Amino acid sequence: MDILSLEFLTALITIVFIDLVLAGDNAIVIGLAARKLPKEQQTKAVIWGTVGAVGIRAIATVLVVYLLNVPWLMLAGGILLLWIAYKLLVDNAEHDNITAGNTLWQSVRTIIIADAAMGLDNVIAVAGASHGSVPLVLLGLIISIPIVVWGSTLFIKLINRIPWIVYVGSGVLAYTAAKMITHEIKLEQFFKDNPAFEWSFLILLVIVIIVAGLWKNTSRSKANSMEKSRGTH
Repeated sequence: MDILSLEFLTALITIVFIDLVLAGDNAIVIGLAARKLPKEQQTKAVIWGTVGAVGIRAIATVLVVYLLNVPWLMLAGGILLLWIAYKLLVDNAEHDNITAGNTLWQSVRTIIIADAAMGLDNVIAVAGASHGSVPLVLLGLIISIPIVVWGSTLFIKLINRIPWIVYVGSGVLAYTAAKMITHEIKLEQFFKDNPAFEWSFLILLVIVIIVAGLWKNTSRSKANSMEKSRGTH
């Protein structure tokens, strides 16, 4: 992929957006892990923890990029990313198990370990969006360091103010997942021979994920409202 091409730029923007959408959990983990430290050490913990976490993520993503060349793994990765796109919309994840460190390096270690455990969604999404380009993966992850350190907390506030941004992010993940499926080695030729079917497939999967998430969230809101109304009587 040519670095100056529109395809490269579009893929890079997609990777950065994916990093932003999926960085919320990282921001929460970083905040929880560093909360007991003195103010002057909190910034160091955030920076070093993030650098370590992104370094591990870079290695994992490059490995996944190569693994996706194995037959049927692109399909499996695409299906898993579809689930991640849906989970992004409906998941009410708790982070009670994140222990705050008492020293700088305890906090850094907690951030790196927690991020490694939680980072599968980001690794698969970035690997899928990169279309097999390792330089694109590394450039995207370099850009993601300041995003995770400074931008993710701002993005959380933005999501609270404008909730539909999460649906846009989920749609981007679903589109990336659908593209991974259409680029599966065993299926790629079929989709190339039927471009109308390929575009219909991409649009359908994005719509299905967003509608499923919207339906689940609406059902949950109704159930919560009914419980509250029963509690007041």
